Amino acid sequence: MKFRMQCAAAAMAVASIVGGASIAQAQPAEQFVPLLVYRTGQFAPLGIPWADGKQDYLKLVNARDGGVNGVKLTFEECEFAYDAAKGVECYERLKAKGTGASGFDTQSTGVTFAVSDKAIVDKIPVETPGYGLSQSADGTVFEWNFPLLGTYWTAADVMMQDIAKKEKGNLKGKKIALVYHDSPYGKEPIALLQKRAAAQGFELALFPVTPPGVEQKSVWLQIRQQKPDYVLFWSAGVMTPAGIR
Repeated sequence: MKFRMQCAAAAMAVASIVGGASIAQAQPAEQFVPLLVYRTGQFAPLGIPWADGKQDYLKLVNARDGGVNGVKLTFEECEFAYDAAKGVECYERLKAKGTGASGFDTQSTGVTFAVSDKAIVDKIPVETPGYGLSQSADGTVFEWNFPLLGTYWTAADVMMQDIAKKEKGNLKGKKIALVYHDSPYGKEPIALLQKRAAAQGFELALFPVTPPGVEQKSVWLQIRQQKPDYVLFWSAGVMTPAGIR
């Protein structure tokens, strides 16, 4: 998980700075990269290494390469504890900081939802490496969203491809359960799975888990009673170890 997040951080940083660095001669020789982080709260075990990875990468580019094309990278963290309202406050506070925000890696699907309309007005890129608003893959509609490394729909599609492979391509009559974090993040794969269920003839059963996800006993009792053929476990933070136990 840490390696994946560090890779995502690197992709975010590169995407954020390319635009600013390309016009270095017309601007001060630095580019500001805002860092929305959650080192506290229910998702801190995920947020801390992610935040550390982003900082490490930006420091590496400055120390090893002198920045990008001579443009030094500056940054500032804003802690939002995975709270969407606080994340929007961070966006508003940092968007005009220094030379102006190069782009936002919100680290949160909820914050991505909340700032996508703002980004259109502010003309600031919103990069979401492997998460965020799946519909934003349509760049003709979401001109300022950049879903790098795929989306949640991509992830759900990979899961379904794996199941289909196990069933030799025939899912008709099968029952597939989705146990998901009841949040914007957790609800993202539902639309794709519903479309696939209609097209491929399997039954989709939805089981939301109330955040933070520590209490799951009733959900797994229903799973045992209904006996689905497959269970997709769409978790985050403390919900993951609680469900595995």
